[in-house]
Amino acid sequence: MKWRKFGLLFCAEGQRPWLQTHASVPIGEHIADDFYRIYFSARDASNRAHTGFVVIDLQQPQTVLEVSERPVLAPGGLGMFDDSGTMATWLTQAGARRYLYYVGWNLGVTVPFRNAIGVAISDGNAPFVRYAPGAVVDRSLHEPHFCASCCVIKEGEEWHIWYVSCTGWEPHLGGPVHRYHIKYATSDDGIHWQRNGHIAIDYANENEVAISRPSVLHDADAWKMWYSHRGKGSYRIGYAESADGRHWLRQDHRSGIDVSLSGWDAEMIEYPHVFDHEGQRFMLYNGNGYGRSGFGLAVLD
Repeated sequence: MKWRKFGLLFCAEGQRPWLQTHASVPIGEHIADDFYRIYFSARDASNRAHTGFVVIDLQQPQTVLEVSERPVLAPGGLGMFDDSGTMATWLTQAGARRYLYYVGWNLGVTVPFRNAIGVAISDGNAPFVRYAPGAVVDRSLHEPHFCASCCVIKEGEEWHIWYVSCTGWEPHLGGPVHRYHIKYATSDDGIHWQRNGHIAIDYANENEVAISRPSVLHDADAWKMWYSHRGKGSYRIGYAESADGRHWLRQDHRSGIDVSLSGWDAEMIEYPHVFDHEGQRFMLYNGNGYGRSGFGLAVLD
């Protein structure tokens, strides 16, 4: 597996009041022909995350054709689970409905933040509307810290979710440090999830602190997942395979993509979104600064 990079596609530079910095966690949605809408999370002057989009042509991906005037999702009301930000993490098509799963942010006191997963739904091409004011995947009896970025796939009548689950915070001189890995659950409707604590991608060793943003495809030969992982260093993109979507074998050495020698993705590379188009496989991803330097595109050679 070897990915060929096209380079940086888009970076927030104050184009809109809600689009001051960052273009994190990109998601590709096919519109027509070679045109794609790329959703991403930007931050306003108060550092709150908003979800917006740009439109590109895969034949000329570095030319941005449109930037959304308004956010698709803005932060929720005061005290709600997403009052500090809404970061889209996955888009699932189910019939005529589109389900936009997003991470809701709350700022914390004893720890920097708390996350949970919400969903907004669009019928046809209508605007996305929150399914409910609250989260669909949140802290629970056995997951007491937070849940975050996810991938959701519907096959037949069964919905699958792979999602970030925090296993704890540890005190450090510079502030609390979290640890999180990827768990798996199922649903009958994409809203109510049967969570039994099944771990899909676990820590490689005691030094690994973060495994995030799963991106799953079901090929004829196997389920395949790309994700971000980091220990004491910066993020890299990992890879795993599975026969059933539940039990995974990590093969990070096969991810086929790494940081560049210089530029916007020379320090870290993370938050992959992998999709197929016209017989080719593409990957959207972030680089330096957890999306502060924007997002890029690569194609599998």
